[in-house]
This record gives sequence, C-alpha cells and structure tokens, in this order.
Amino acid sequence: MLFSADSWPRIADGTITVTFRTWSRAQARTGGRYRVGGMLIEADDVRTVTVADITDADAIRSGHHDRTELLARLGAPDPSSTVWRVEFHYIGDDDRTVRGRDDELSTDELDDLIARLDRLDRRAGGPPWTRATLRLIDKYPGVVSTALARQVGYERPVFKLKVRQLKELGLTESLEVGYRLSPRGQAVLRALG
Repeated sequence: MLFSADSWPRIADGTITVTFRTWSRAQARTGGRYRVGGMLIEADDVRTVTVADITDADAIRSGHHDRTELLARLGAPDPSSTVWRVEFHYIGDDDRTVRGRDDELSTDELDDLIARLDRLDRRAGGPPWTRATLRLIDKYPGVVSTALARQVGYERPVFKLKVRQLKELGLTESLEVGYRLSPRGQAVLRALG
C-alpha cells in the first residue's frame, strides 16, 4: 500500500490507523504485512464499505480533517458506491531497514551475501549486474533512477526491479529521489574491493 511521505510519521505514532481505497479488487488482506516508508504495518481489517457509511471519526483516523476532505481525496464518489476500508497498525521498522543497519558482518555472513549476489547475476542471464549497480548507487546516491538506469543500459522498470532485489538483501535504501547504500551495503562493497 502506498501512502504519501507526509503521513509516515502519523502512521508510526499511531495517529493514522485507517485508509480508504478505490481499488477495483482487494490490494491488501487481513493479517497481511506491508512495507511503508521504512516501516512495517499489519492490516487488521480489510473490507468494502459504502461511502455513506464513512464517518468523520474514520476520516480523522485516516489522516484527514473531516469526512468532506476524505471524500474529496477519493474523488467524491456517489454515497451508494463502495470503497475499501483498511484498518491497520504500525509494527515497527521495515525488516529490510533493520537488516541494512547491520554492518558488523561475520565472514560467513559476507560469504553468504556474496554468494547471493552471484546467484542474482547468474539468474539474470546477461552480464553480471549486482556489483556494478552497488558501485553506481554508491557513486551517485540520490540520483533519479531514470539516470542511473541509462548509465547501465537498462530501462527504468527493469533497473528498479534489480535495485529492489538488492534492497531485499538489506544492501540499498530508497530515498525520496534515488537510492543510497545501506551500512550493510557499504560493508559488502568494501569486502568486494
């Protein structure tokens, strides 16, 4: 689930605990965990409700001043139409962020991460990309992904998928624009030479 960056602090402090979505089908499930702005949230209740059933209290719990403001964000749907209501709670930091902070890696942990990078390179079927991508992000932190993708000859969506694989290992962090290496990513890059 996507949330605007200005809502992240209020999700973390428990002020925002509900969101309404105009999905055509469910994009979340009760009990599902979702990464949002470096955090992990869990959906407690996912269901459809009619627009007429949305209360001011729900609107406030979703980070809006009142129901009118929320309905405007939703595109002022007809009162009889349905929207998805997702109630959730903040669990803690995104597991990738937690992994990324750990730069005190044993020899075995480093060997495992390097073996994983090698597997990613082999699975890609083309030239090795993991080390080049780590070096590129290290050299150009905060640079828009389109420019980075061009430098390594990938289309932007392909490049972003590759960076996401490195992020799963805790090696990169997303910024508002671009990426940077996590402390763990820096440790791995140092070990690679």
